[in-house]
Amino acid sequence: MPSAPVVVGIGEMLWDVFSEGKKLGGAPLNFNHHCGQLGAPAHPVSAVGADVEGAEIRQILVSKNLPDAHVQTDTAHPTGRVNVTLQDGKPTYEILAEVAWDYIRFDQNLRDLASCADAVCFGSLAQRSPVSRATIQAFLETMRPQTLRIFDVNLRQNFYSKEVLETSLRHANILKLSDEELPTLARFHDLSGQVLEQLQALRRMFDLRLVAYTRGSEGSLLVSANHTSDHPGFPTEVIDTVGAGDSFTATLCMGLLQNLPLAEINRRACQVASFVCSQSGATPQLPSKIFR
Repeated sequence: MPSAPVVVGIGEMLWDVFSEGKKLGGAPLNFNHHCGQLGAPAHPVSAVGADVEGAEIRQILVSKNLPDAHVQTDTAHPTGRVNVTLQDGKPTYEILAEVAWDYIRFDQNLRDLASCADAVCFGSLAQRSPVSRATIQAFLETMRPQTLRIFDVNLRQNFYSKEVLETSLRHANILKLSDEELPTLARFHDLSGQVLEQLQALRRMFDLRLVAYTRGSEGSLLVSANHTSDHPGFPTEVIDTVGAGDSFTATLCMGLLQNLPLAEINRRACQVASFVCSQSGATPQLPSKIFR
């Protein structure tokens, strides 16, 4: 019986701090959580401070059956925080800098994980600092050639540049982006035409195996060299959309590892993202029979 694939989410691990309290967050953590629910040993790679908030994160990881063996402790910087302010129901974010996940170190522990990983998901936010950027790129370069390297863009504030995005695209073989993020990539790379034409151009430009484009309530579009899958999404009563994109990426990753048809992958990813939108928070427990 084949062993389960080893999946990694590398990058930020932090607390979203609201006026009423804090919630554990970070796109890579959400990705890991959902991959774990969908059947893959998922390994978070990040760093927390040697403080109470870092210890609390480790306790939550245990409760979610996620290992903390690759979550480093940085004694010089605090655990990451994002201050969330609501005004007229709309959130604004202050992502604090000079925190532990800005200083993820590439050590032998990460080298060993990279060598055995079957898939990794990474974004641009954790590459805002030179230390973590170098670690993420070293991790990608250490992985075996046939593995999945998913770049989930996740543009946040001003913590990205054309150089970081381009380097990430060259390291990736799967690109996941949203309708809010495509215009930035189109501007950086002089893309023109309709959405599908722009996605096809990006795929060719960076020799990508697949481009996944999400459109919120309007579903998603998957584009490979020979196939295109367009799914309208599933209607749902939205509680909040936090983590929906990360759950989509996790389901996409698992479908690719299982060699499912593109249309089935797209359907499943939309179904999981729709369910997450119907729940409160980024990491709800998925129903045991989520796919129908």
